[in-house]
Amino acid sequence: MPDIQSMVGEFLNMLKKRKIEGSQATARQTAELLRSVISQQRVPHTNQAGALIDAVKAVGEQLIAANPVELAVGNVVRRVLHIIREEDLSLTTAVMAGLDLLDVSDDEDDCKRSSHPAMSAAVVAAAARSTLRPPSLQTLLEGTPDSATVPYTSSSTGDSEGKSKSADKSSSTRKLKHDVIETVNQLISEIATCHEQIAEQAVEHIHQNEVILTLGSSRTVLEFLCAAKEKKRSFRVFVAEGAPRYQGHLLAKELIARGLQTTLIPDSAVFAMISRVNMVIIGAHAVMANGGVIAPVGVNMVALAAQKHAIPFVVLAGCHKLCPLYPHNPEVLLNELRSPSELLDFGEFSDCSTLLHVVNPTFDYVPPKLVSLFITDTGGHNPWYMYRLIADYYSADDLVV
Repeated sequence: MPDIQSMVGEFLNMLKKRKIEGSQATARQTAELLRSVISQQRVPHTNQAGALIDAVKAVGEQLIAANPVELAVGNVVRRVLHIIREEDLSLTTAVMAGLDLLDVSDDEDDCKRSSHPAMSAAVVAAAARSTLRPPSLQTLLEGTPDSATVPYTSSSTGDSEGKSKSADKSSSTRKLKHDVIETVNQLISEIATCHEQIAEQAVEHIHQNEVILTLGSSRTVLEFLCAAKEKKRSFRVFVAEGAPRYQGHLLAKELIARGLQTTLIPDSAVFAMISRVNMVIIGAHAVMANGGVIAPVGVNMVALAAQKHAIPFVVLAGCHKLCPLYPHNPEVLLNELRSPSELLDFGEFSDCSTLLHVVNPTFDYVPPKLVSLFITDTGGHNPWYMYRLIADYYSADDLVV
């Protein structure tokens, strides 16, 4: 088994040198590293959750500091911390309720379980969350479902009840680490398949003979458009080139290779062409808690043009891009400046280099009022619903790592 410190050091070096391209790859590798940290972490018999949280926080703090602009790193760290808290809560709730989470070979116990089937940890956690959170309007209208109540089980004697609780407590301490790793594996799988999950919804949003506008290059957008093409939708794509890195050129080549009708336009032509467009589809770098979007530079201009012409502005983002922080939080670094060499050759401006200042930002911020719809791997959501979606993925105790 490789040394965890060397693994952390190697990953920190990759983050600092920006050797990992894309939020999905960064999020997946972060989750895999934290899984290794949890797997190799020695935990005491008591307060196992606290030991795991401290270990993840110690590593997560270093990862976030290595590349503060890549918000997917912090998102995954907070998501893993939330998983630890959820699994610990579910097991603790199960023990307190006297639920039998172990496989018992006794026929008598099997008979008892047939009348009171054991609830899964996920169900118990959901029930516990529903009691801790303020009720939603839908809950108030529909009433509390019977399935959310925890069944009561009783033992025949006080001695057997004490033994059962002792066994359940021992089971929970052994089971926590295993359950956390299993849930982190599900998180890794969720990150790996987010493009496919989002692309499956393409046919619901792209219709026949429409014109779609996008900017720069995004694998999520590419798979989304190609999925609609595979469903026999005929449409045209306008691709703004995304200067100065010209990532739109790469996307245009990919779309043409997949058989889509594609028109490449300069960024400055967006306002001129927007009146012909039916929908704008953009990939996000991150989605903030207020519904604002951090996206490649130039996207804010596209959003303003779409608003001016009343054209839907749709943002595609996997759940690993949902950030529980707000743009004004001091922990959030919204942008970074890239090399001026992407804009000009300094040899041509050597005579006036002391007077010339070059600014080459990487990202734009799009306020939520300019966004029409978010499409994530869990479905489509309005901007004002994002806070509720984010609340399901993160704990308030972990906002500052």
